[in-house]
Amino acid sequence: MSIGFCVRLAASALACVLSTASLAAQDAVEQFYKGKQISVIVGSSSGGGYDTYARLLARHFGSAMPGNPTMVVQNMSGAGSNRAAGYIYSVAPKDGTAAAAIFPGAVLQPLLSDAPVSHDPNKLIYLGSANSDVYVCYVRSDAPVKTFKDVLTKELIIGASNPGATTYDLPLLLNSVLGTKFRIVTGYAGSREMTLALERGEVQGACGIGWTGIETMHPDWFAKDTIRVLVQLSTKGHDDLNKRGVPRAEELAPSEDDKKVIRLVFSQGIFGRPFVLPPGVPAERVAALRKAFVAAFNDKTLRAEADKMQLDVDPMSGDELQKLVADLYDTPPRLVERARQALTVQAQR
Repeated sequence: MSIGFCVRLAASALACVLSTASLAAQDAVEQFYKGKQISVIVGSSSGGGYDTYARLLARHFGSAMPGNPTMVVQNMSGAGSNRAAGYIYSVAPKDGTAAAAIFPGAVLQPLLSDAPVSHDPNKLIYLGSANSDVYVCYVRSDAPVKTFKDVLTKELIIGASNPGATTYDLPLLLNSVLGTKFRIVTGYAGSREMTLALERGEVQGACGIGWTGIETMHPDWFAKDTIRVLVQLSTKGHDDLNKRGVPRAEELAPSEDDKKVIRLVFSQGIFGRPFVLPPGVPAERVAALRKAFVAAFNDKTLRAEADKMQLDVDPMSGDELQKLVADLYDTPPRLVERARQALTVQAQR
């Protein structure tokens, strides 16, 4: 018997063993999830963009997942979705039957803020992100501010959630780095509550809201010229908004370091709607959940439903998002410190 034949035989045997182990793992995952329910905790109130994406996923996830578990959405707003992140990190079952849809700010806040949180983003397991997002600032058409440059000289009252949410952190960053005059009114649970405040005249606008969410929830706003988009909080911008000539905040940064700080904070738009699992979920279940997440968002039926709802779907895999978060936490300390300073109230000028 030749050495080459023996090598080939050994390789074939190893492949057979690995294939058998893989099938056994798949069978174990399928058996575990049969008849099970997966809870998705949404870190904002019902009716908003994050809730809408989570419920869209819930309607299609079971058919993409071994064992066909049902997915049930629950809302847990508060603290810029840090409450939901803390729950999924410390309290939720670690067996693969619980996930959370959280704000990207809850992923970056421990890096960019000294505010205590009850979760470690580097230890969360990332299921994936439903899409990338372009955040914007918008105002009522009757507001005294008509262009983004106007906010450099005129105060604008905007609604926000709490520190850690993009609706708070991003306008605070603009105040600190660019010298804008946003007066941030906090305490709104989600975009739905901010919309009601806007319609009641309590606030004049909002910042850090995903563009696709605005289009979906309020298509009449732009048809009736009720709302005007002031600026894009994104390094690349959205094609539609770029064509309309809506500026990007980065363009007004006074220095290259200021641009880098803005890009660091705006990076959360790359993973606009992240879904996470608690630490400790068995690896074979994580792999199956991640695969099903991407498959569900790429499913033709889900895409057709998303198109009708005018939802932008562009899933990022869990592996890719896990690496991105790790890379962000490896940002040079000098830039992190500048970003931290920019995201404190005392830094406003």
